[in-house]
Amino acid sequence: MSFTDTLKRSLGFEENESGEKKDNEGFNLTEFINNFTKSNNDAQQQNNVPQNDSWSKSQQSTTDYDYFEDEDYVITPEQSFYEVILIRPKTIDDINYVVDQIIEEKNPVILDLSFLEKESPANFKLAGDKIKQMRTRYGAQALLLSRSEEKNLIILSPKKVRLVNKG
Repeated sequence: MSFTDTLKRSLGFEENESGEKKDNEGFNLTEFINNFTKSNNDAQQQNNVPQNDSWSKSQQSTTDYDYFEDEDYVITPEQSFYEVILIRPKTIDDINYVVDQIIEEKNPVILDLSFLEKESPANFKLAGDKIKQMRTRYGAQALLLSRSEEKNLIILSPKKVRLVNKG
């Protein structure tokens, strides 16, 4: 079934005894398409538009517009989707999750290290060592967002996501 046949059926066209398709009011879609194509070609000729290119020739030769039938269209974004994670790690497992997100999944992560700093200085030091290793081995970037008594926010990103401090 061609695009035109599908369009005719969706517009409510019926088939009569002779096999011609037309609607209840006598409107003939095939005739309309042919007239539109002819008027479009006439307008191009009046405007002295050269019709030597392959696109205009294909437009002239395909009045049923069958080229829509089997084509699939894929739209691919130019930039990948990033999931930015905000986490307040409480254990080393949380820090390992952050490392996996940055190195393997290539997602930026915002860390609040204030809990580790207050509750477990040994884990806080270990988290700092892991951040340092990510920066040296994998080119990860780290930027301090805020440091106060209540918050210690750091944003970490993989090498392909650039962090810029403009302030």
